Amino acid sequence: MFKEDTLSGKTILITGGGSGLGLAMAKGFASCGADIAICGRTREKLDNAVKEIEAEKEGAVARGYTCDVRDYEAVNGMFENIVSDFGSLEGLVNNAAGNFLSASEDLSPGGFKAVVDIVLHGSFNCTHVFGNYLIDQKKKGNILNMVTTYAEGTGCAFVLPSACGKAGVLAMTRSLAFEWATYGIRLNAIAPGPFPTEGAWSRLVPDRVLEKKFKAKVPMKRYGEKEELANLAIFLMSDLADYITGECVVIDGGERLQAGQFNFIDGLMSRSKLKKLFKAMKPK
Repeated sequence: MFKEDTLSGKTILITGGGSGLGLAMAKGFASCGADIAICGRTREKLDNAVKEIEAEKEGAVARGYTCDVRDYEAVNGMFENIVSDFGSLEGLVNNAAGNFLSASEDLSPGGFKAVVDIVLHGSFNCTHVFGNYLIDQKKKGNILNMVTTYAEGTGCAFVLPSACGKAGVLAMTRSLAFEWATYGIRLNAIAPGPFPTEGAWSRLVPDRVLEKKFKAKVPMKRYGEKEELANLAIFLMSDLADYITGECVVIDGGERLQAGQFNFIDGLMSRSKLKKLFKAMKPK
């Protein structure tokens, strides 16, 4: 479906691109001719990711930028550096996120804020800076937001901050898709189901019993492959999808057809045992 030049002439920034699905998308974009900028908070992780991207595609151009997307001024400075380094910027993938399992009555205000600040405020910060850059330069561009299957309609138990933040990102996607269409700016979203990644999986599905139940409730009886998500992202960021905007594409093997990604946990054990499990799983 894709060629080596499907994304040629485009520079794309992927937030949280140093690992997991962000890195998989970065590699996919690079394989199709895009120049790649990735950002995150850990320099070593970014440097390793850049080496991986360049190793997979001869002639690939990739750079890493340390940035906390929650800080608007830091985001603004990062975009200035990217444009200075690459000469232009045509695409943004808001992939940086945070999540953890918790009974909602046990959430602290700080825990709720930490997730919403990264997911919603971070996505807004990058979108706002990038959108204004495109408008000022009279350039067309694409913004792709990573949401979840529970961002629309169902919500989800035990991941309240993520559900609230991702629902806000989806609303932002559709609001700006209409408002910014006049500038030639497209905004779309991807809602992945379960795609195992080392970081997220350790916080969300660390137990063998949970992992078995998680896979069993996917109608296709398997997890998603990172390359499958990357292929969808390539399509939405390319000129092949030039008339698609304001859309949220679900890629989950049919898992969304059962409401609430983590709702099943409530039936596995007593609430008191759940709380003990959640407490043991909290980041140190």
